[in-house]
Amino acid sequence: MSETAAQWAATRRARAEIDLVALGANVRALRERAPGAALMAVVKSDAYGHGAIPCARAAVAAGATWLGTATPQEALALRAAGLPDDVRIMCWLWTPGGPWREAIEADLDVSVSAMWALKEVGEAARRTGRPARVQLKADTGLGRNGCQPGEDWAELVREALRAEREGLLRVTGLWSHFACADEPGHPSIAVQLARFREMTEYAEQQGVRPDVRHIANSPATLTLPEAHFDLVRCGIAVYGVSPSPEVGTPADFGLRPVMTLSASLALVKQVPGGHGVSYGHHYTTPGATTLGLVPLGYADGIPRHASSTGPVLVDGKWRTVAGRVAMDQFVVDLGGDRPEPGARAVLFGPGDRGEPTAEDWAQAAGTIAYEIVTRIGTRVPRVYVNE
Repeated sequence: MSETAAQWAATRRARAEIDLVALGANVRALRERAPGAALMAVVKSDAYGHGAIPCARAAVAAGATWLGTATPQEALALRAAGLPDDVRIMCWLWTPGGPWREAIEADLDVSVSAMWALKEVGEAARRTGRPARVQLKADTGLGRNGCQPGEDWAELVREALRAEREGLLRVTGLWSHFACADEPGHPSIAVQLARFREMTEYAEQQGVRPDVRHIANSPATLTLPEAHFDLVRCGIAVYGVSPSPEVGTPADFGLRPVMTLSASLALVKQVPGGHGVSYGHHYTTPGATTLGLVPLGYADGIPRHASSTGPVLVDGKWRTVAGRVAMDQFVVDLGGDRPEPGARAVLFGPGDRGEPTAEDWAQAAGTIAYEIVTRIGTRVPRVYVNE
């Protein structure tokens, strides 16, 4: 997709280029990893910072038949965007008093982990006059959302089947989530998988007939074929980022990072040795040098924890954040090189053109690559390329 001069001018300060061809290729690569299962592209948190609606459309075009969000508001926005009617949309993070009726009317699949939620969705279905699509979530060991095994699960299954007989809902899925699938060989993986099988088998013995059973997230999709069941839920891998270095690099799985974050140098200036840089003077120039000002800061999602460590490609060379990352800007020591103001500073991208990657920034900030891409703020325009 070509840009107009006005579009380019509007993104000269900073831009996050989103490669939708790469996203589509990632979806196809993930489908090849789980050929017997349907694929859900998870587009929560504005598609991990990449833009929910454009990424959802690209994922569906590449073969995703489900979309997943955390909040019902995210899911309702997807449905309102006019995606094909046969695309199933699921949301799983509910609180009491949520928009159950709107979700039912929009044909969303809603997750239920406890009796309060089952009661609320049943009451909303009664008022709406149409059955809700409900997926029962089992806590198989993550200890977060989900229903506990044993009596709690038995009660939830029993009451869901009662509501189904009354025409208030249809149980469309049984699901859970791994705690440590990004740590290959972790003993909890086998425990959770066995417990999931037990809990789904119990529900089916009681009469539940789900459309899908699913527990595989991105790392399980890539490394645990025995966990694929009927549906795999792929989040970070859709965007070409590895779930963790222990699992492998994106290239190991035929994935390509989708986001490239860059900015234009706002200033290039010569300074003497011993010159303090940024708040607190945590960096002092070791000798006469040139400094480049990058107009991005923690208000844009650049982690302050990457002060003095974050890598940036400027003028063909890796540079490092000099001193503290401020709210709107940070400095790099150019080592005497003198690129022109407006020269491109690439913070991260696919990595095959010499630039750092999101994983490099994660290592520099002591966090995970998920956080690096997801936290890029709305002040940074998303520019969709290769649509």
